[in-house]
Amino acid sequence: MLRPVRKQSLSDAVFEQLRDQIVSGELSPGSPLPAERVLCEALGVNRGSVREALRRLQQSRLVSVRHGGTSQVLDYRASAGLDLLAALIVSPAGRIDTRAVRAIIEMRSALAPDIARRAAERGTADDADALDAVTVRMAACGTHLPALQELAVDFWSLLVDAGDNLAYRLAYNSLRATYDQCRELLTQVLAEELDDAARYRAIAAAVRAREAESAARLARELVERGERAVKQALAHLTPAEEATR
Repeated sequence: MLRPVRKQSLSDAVFEQLRDQIVSGELSPGSPLPAERVLCEALGVNRGSVREALRRLQQSRLVSVRHGGTSQVLDYRASAGLDLLAALIVSPAGRIDTRAVRAIIEMRSALAPDIARRAAERGTADDADALDAVTVRMAACGTHLPALQELAVDFWSLLVDAGDNLAYRLAYNSLRATYDQCRELLTQVLAEELDDAARYRAIAAAVRAREAESAARLARELVERGERAVKQALAHLTPAEEATR
């Protein structure tokens, strides 16, 4: 059921509510969205808010607008992009979607080695200096995991930039936006990876030396530590703690 939006002119709230119903299957692929007038009445907002929300749903490839202005729900698994990941990580009920977390971690593990490889192949001395600077700051943090976590995000962002691959940059942006949704939950889980200062330094050194395969191997070893830890943590979640998407 649709629920009234408490604040007027909040197209974000309308968008998120309709998006969640599409992703959860309450609004099934191929079904029409209610007419604008019906949405306005049900949600308690004006037509401008509804139209803006529908425009964003179309841009996110969650609905298609047919001739005459009617909107049809699309199968998001076949049409949506990585930008939807951030919305999938936590259900409307506030539960972590373990399938989404697992997918993100596996994608990260798949991309990380090639990101490091490209950085070693294409990176400049300035890129290597920036990576070294982050590892120095990591060493200064000791075992303070939240600070290490923030610096690790910076380290990977620098690697992506050094690799000069626009597709990787856009994918990284989406993964980071998703990661930010559950960062605090993963801080302790990723402790073994975040605290591996030697391997971060080794990746930076491989980039400086242009040792592409060594950089890829080290990056794979680093993120696989995190992947194992996350999957072990997910395995201990009870069914009640998982989202129903």
